[in-house]
Amino acid sequence: MEHIRTTKVEQVKLLDRFSTNNKSLTGTLYLTATHLLFIDAQQKETWILHHHIASVEKLALTTSGCPLVIQCKNFRIVHFIVPRERDCHDIYNSLLQLSKQAKYEDLYAFSYNPKQNDSERLKGWEVIDLAREYKRMGVPNGKWKLCDANRDYKVCETYPKELYVPKSATPPMIMGSSNFRSKGRLPVLSYCWQGTEAVICRCSQPLSGFSARCLEDEKLLKAISTANSGNNYMYVVDTRPKHRMQSWWDTQKDIGRIIVRISSKIWNDEKIRESDEKKRLNAMANRAAGKGYENEDNYSNIRFQFVGIENIHVMRSSLQKLLEVNGNKGLSVNDFYSGLENSGWLRHIKAVLDAAIFLAKAIVVENASVLVHCSDGWDRTSQVCSLGSLLLDPYYRTMEGFMVLIEKDWISFGHKFSERCGHLDGDPKEVSPVFTQFLECVWHLTEQFPQAFEFNEAFLLQIHEHVHSCQFGNFLGNCQKEREELKLKERTYSLWSFLLDDKQKYLNPLYSSTSETVLEPNTVSFNFKFWRNMYHQFDRTLHPRQSVLNIIMNMNEQNKQLEEDIKDLESKITQCKNGMLTKDLLHAVHPEPPALKTSLCLKEQSLLPVNDTLRAIEGSNPADNRYCDYPEEFSKPEPAVVSLEYGVARMTC
Repeated sequence: MEHIRTTKVEQVKLLDRFSTNNKSLTGTLYLTATHLLFIDAQQKETWILHHHIASVEKLALTTSGCPLVIQCKNFRIVHFIVPRERDCHDIYNSLLQLSKQAKYEDLYAFSYNPKQNDSERLKGWEVIDLAREYKRMGVPNGKWKLCDANRDYKVCETYPKELYVPKSATPPMIMGSSNFRSKGRLPVLSYCWQGTEAVICRCSQPLSGFSARCLEDEKLLKAISTANSGNNYMYVVDTRPKHRMQSWWDTQKDIGRIIVRISSKIWNDEKIRESDEKKRLNAMANRAAGKGYENEDNYSNIRFQFVGIENIHVMRSSLQKLLEVNGNKGLSVNDFYSGLENSGWLRHIKAVLDAAIFLAKAIVVENASVLVHCSDGWDRTSQVCSLGSLLLDPYYRTMEGFMVLIEKDWISFGHKFSERCGHLDGDPKEVSPVFTQFLECVWHLTEQFPQAFEFNEAFLLQIHEHVHSCQFGNFLGNCQKEREELKLKERTYSLWSFLLDDKQKYLNPLYSSTSETVLEPNTVSFNFKFWRNMYHQFDRTLHPRQSVLNIIMNMNEQNKQLEEDIKDLESKITQCKNGMLTKDLLHAVHPEPPALKTSLCLKEQSLLPVNDTLRAIEGSNPADNRYCDYPEEFSKPEPAVVSLEYGVARMTC
């Protein structure tokens, strides 16, 4: 509250950014400790969680007031016109402070209280059990064992405590490989396909330098390969673009020539221009620093595959270009599609899916194990391993299985959620939409295989919403060690139990548990489309298109509501009949006075449903938004019916 100078501003205008005639709503803007709230003249409410705010921009003063533009991480954009510049400046400064917290304890999850006791909170965290998941995959077994070398996070701080490695792996092999790999992320098991002995393993890049090698790492990779008796080779999939890695390999061949020529230029005090020589010098520096890939001369029975997924900086830039096109209301259809193409976003989505398809085909068609890595093994590696497992295993296409998949390949293996999502005030260059890309890849799969997934689009959108909301503890922190130090299970609540409590809302009516076992998606260009419900989910004035799936879901909801109404009416009819029977018996013994009949009539009327006002809230509820802290400002009577939806809140009273 110390960052809030102005809590209430009246006569604020909320502009419709896609309206051609500058249509706006006038209302009151409230600033609380957790939310920004706008209530218009019709009492419709718009809630924006502070943690959802990606940027705040105060534009130049105009004749109608001071513009304030807020862009959110869930792709909502709001444009306010504040009458007085001083009020706008106060709101602007407050939001800058409240949207970028300095420490985890200031995040919403540590103050959020859904009125559950400690046992209920812990039960919510126990919904997902990774030990049970590995047991479902059939490990430990004769080829793979549970390794406790990392129980104190001494081998790798960003890995989970429990690691599964080949049964023949020895402690020296594990420690040696860890020391040889970036961030200590040695090759370990991610997924075991029960059809054969083929597996998906993951790690980080080797610190191979110019000519360094590690015998322990070579032995560990051989142990992974020999654990699969169905094939005498394994794939090493480097998710980075081949042209970048090829420059490192070329460096080995003509290192002497480059050093001589560059040294000559430096000796003559000449400037090194952007040339092939400088690029190769950079590649040499990278390799000298230990950034590289496995040398096939040192590793027997491995085959290399580069799949060409760009790094976090390219992805961040691509998304920014997409959002610039997305927010331009003056574009024609052709210009929009041209801008979408130039952003490269869908090409990146295709690259990630193609990599996952390669994994699935290697395991199913060639019966070959696969080892996946990128640079540090927590971004592109998580994308490819999780999507590859999703293509192979129908369990991960169920609601519970998808939660398990995220816990296993993203949360436990150290995807840096807090850095990539900008939970705290940190380096903006570390922010990147890696997990958003994963969810979009899954959405494209649901579009191609609508019967293969138990969950619907709303489920994916809700997960994306809460990755950024900081309302639950699942995605806080950058690794399991950090989460244990924060004691998240004792101090915050789990998103998974929250979603399962409202499971019916996220079920796909087209789902068939007997659909395809292994998915084989087609990644030709025309199968990729703009995810409107992700990037335009809050723009209600755009062309109101609705998919067939959404129509079916709405019809199912209406049918369920009608069935409940029928049961309710039948129950009331039965009650009325019983009441009339009782009244007739009483009347036979003691005739009823007229006043009693009137009372009975009123009693029967009370059984009818009350037509209370319906209020739709997206992303919050009154308890979350702290009405109790502002009794003088939020004095409206509470409605009887509250409906929760994903997104930023919009209420109708």
